[in-house]
Amino acid sequence: MIHTVLCDLLGIEYPIIQGGMAWVSSAELAAAVSEAGGLGVIGSGAAHPDWLREQLSRARQLTGKPFGVNVMLRSPYVEEIMAILQEEPVAVVTTGAGNPGKYVPALREVGTKVIPVVSSVALARRLARAGVDALIAEGMESGGHIGELTTMALVPQVVDAVEIPVIAAGGIFDGRGLMAALALGAVGVQMGTRFMCAAECTIHPRVKETVIKAKDRDTSITGASAGHPVRALRNKLTRKYEEMEKNGAPFEEIEKIGVGSLKLAMVEGDVENGTIMAGQICAMVKEIQPVRDIINDIVGSAGEVIRLLEGQFKQL
Repeated sequence: MIHTVLCDLLGIEYPIIQGGMAWVSSAELAAAVSEAGGLGVIGSGAAHPDWLREQLSRARQLTGKPFGVNVMLRSPYVEEIMAILQEEPVAVVTTGAGNPGKYVPALREVGTKVIPVVSSVALARRLARAGVDALIAEGMESGGHIGELTTMALVPQVVDAVEIPVIAAGGIFDGRGLMAALALGAVGVQMGTRFMCAAECTIHPRVKETVIKAKDRDTSITGASAGHPVRALRNKLTRKYEEMEKNGAPFEEIEKIGVGSLKLAMVEGDVENGTIMAGQICAMVKEIQPVRDIINDIVGSAGEVIRLLEGQFKQL
């Protein structure tokens, strides 16, 4: 059993957080992760507030254990979303695409932990000063919006820069990644891509098939020229992005073709013209598994790493 301060902070059994992916992390997935001992997180993305209310209700029907909500601070509904989370508190709010500082006092007042995602030391320091409870240091191996540093380089620098707990994210698939993160000073991990092929994940089956078929070099980074890099699986849409960037198209034109593309893939199943945000570990995902099996595999393989390392140290 692997128990860290993250388990005590969030009231969970294992130091594993499921990433709050927009149009991927529904109540069904989040509840299943929480029931299996991790922290499930509903991804609110840019969804309407009414959708979130439905998801919160559904999650509470499925689990009595702690779960969270990811809030994208650039959402047009961010104020309404935060108001709902004060009326119907969850254990944790993770955030991305901005500074949640102004929401921290109100969320803490209702007992909610606030854990932002960061991709740089400077942002980590700034958000730590805002009074958040922990940070998720996410390397560029992850799917979706990414920074410039790898997980291996970012995590220890953030750990050294702040005095609050740090969770590692980006490029983590099993117990080997969990143990590596702990060795870097993190207190746990956040994982997104692996949970995309969970049996309880409600994304379109064609997306799951595409992830399972993916090879190690099948992700692409687009949007870097405009300062908003995104990692996704290569398809017709990413090739169109790349062509437009190569030809110097304005950011507004590039951004326009991506509007609604995430939902197009994840909900409607258009795996060529939609955006399939997935990380570099996608090639390690070989099958659809129940969440409990995924969690058990992560924890079990972490135990194998511990035994392997103990054997190696004895030989020194």
